[in-house]
Amino acid sequence: MVLHLAEQLSIPLRQRNQLLLAAGFAPSFGERSLTDTTLAPAMAAVEIVLKGHEPFPALAVDRHWNLVSANAAIAPFLADVGEASLLTPPVNVLRLSLHPGGIAPRIVNLAEWRTHLLERLKHQNDASGDEVLIELERELRTYPSGLKGSRPSPVEPNAIVHPLRLAHGDQVLSFISTITVFGTPLDVTLSELAIESFFPADEQTRTVLVRLAKERAELS
Repeated sequence: MVLHLAEQLSIPLRQRNQLLLAAGFAPSFGERSLTDTTLAPAMAAVEIVLKGHEPFPALAVDRHWNLVSANAAIAPFLADVGEASLLTPPVNVLRLSLHPGGIAPRIVNLAEWRTHLLERLKHQNDASGDEVLIELERELRTYPSGLKGSRPSPVEPNAIVHPLRLAHGDQVLSFISTITVFGTPLDVTLSELAIESFFPADEQTRTVLVRLAKERAELS
């Protein structure tokens, strides 16, 4: 009955184990390290998805938003990160995105993107109550909002998504993103793994990404 209710309520596997323990039962779902050999086929699938998304950026993160893997298209956008410690493993992608020594200074619509990321994190915290994520949210909220001396950009009436707009040299690249998760995971760690894929929101961005991919291929 506990498992049936958890399934109907779409409760994450980690919390389902906690419910079972509270009800006096043993946990039903295992939890392995991402380096466990039994997860090798799943991790290979992750790498295929990341590689297959090139020349567009994609990355995989764990439940604490720590970087698990990324494709080559991510590299050019990390070149100007001023705070080297942000790139020291484990790399937290939310911290890297919003820290003033990270990517934040290059995010043209920082106020809107910051709000988007914090809302995602708050929703995750409301569902999980994870102390690590709660502390991360507190930290991120102390970072500059990008609102000083400016106002949030109005949402276009015909817009379908809110893009990430990133300065790259003298150009502004625009991205939309999607989240991919495993459809039928039975392992807690695997169920919490997510792939975020970024797509060009305009032709200029597509052209730049294709050119950068060709330059990487010529150097390799």
